[in-house]
Amino acid sequence: MTSNSPLPLFNLEGKVAVITGGNGGIGLGCARGMARAGATIVIWARDSSKNMAAKNELEALGATVETLEVDVTDRSAVENATARTVELCGGIDILFANAGVNIRMRPEEYTEDIVDQIIDVNLKAVFHCCQSVYPSMTARGGGKIILIGSLTSVQGLGVAPVYSATKGAVVQLAKSLAAAWGAANIQVNTILPGWIVTEMTSVTRAVPGLPEHVLSRTPAGRWGSPADFEGIATFFASQASDFVTGTDIQIDGGFTSTLAIFDLPKN
Repeated sequence: MTSNSPLPLFNLEGKVAVITGGNGGIGLGCARGMARAGATIVIWARDSSKNMAAKNELEALGATVETLEVDVTDRSAVENATARTVELCGGIDILFANAGVNIRMRPEEYTEDIVDQIIDVNLKAVFHCCQSVYPSMTARGGGKIILIGSLTSVQGLGVAPVYSATKGAVVQLAKSLAAAWGAANIQVNTILPGWIVTEMTSVTRAVPGLPEHVLSRTPAGRWGSPADFEGIATFFASQASDFVTGTDIQIDGGFTSTLAIFDLPKN
């Protein structure tokens, strides 16, 4: 490696990354990217068997990995997990607040309990996780916070209005945290996934005609995969993004960049 190589900008050796819901899907994809860059990975998630499987996979990449069973909607559990992570790893440099839930139905069908559940996971828990890691980040001279939005952060979806509202709110939360914590050298950004093949989208992918519609709107010509998030997660977690904060980026193969893919007739 030459002395002027840009790769050290993406080096995460010595950094501790907490990933909520990091035992599968996009969260695990981001964990792989940060693990390859040298970060110590700490997964906060509820399913102990999935936690162990993720731990084994990431350790096979050479990473140091800890897993904690955490319900992020329980504020005391989040505080305890933060304290335990600091105890195990010495501090927290990176938070990827990935855990989320989507319950699809038309607006008139929602009950208050379902509304509360979606807001609790997708917004309140995200904010509480950010609050919880803030003292450790400031003690270490700064940090990186990565939030997870959605195409519905910028586009409406009639069968997921509450989910859409929370994901729109997450983008604004990131901008506000970036403004509040910039002086503490904490950068806060949001990833907006497009149509991604994960366990969470299995029901969606089974809707007749939907996979074909997605492909017809996606210049990349395919659905995304968790592997597509390794690079952006590493960028947002590293010093390469030190002057990037309060922004969001779509990882969607160009889905939101175009009305449709077709050739217009020539004049």
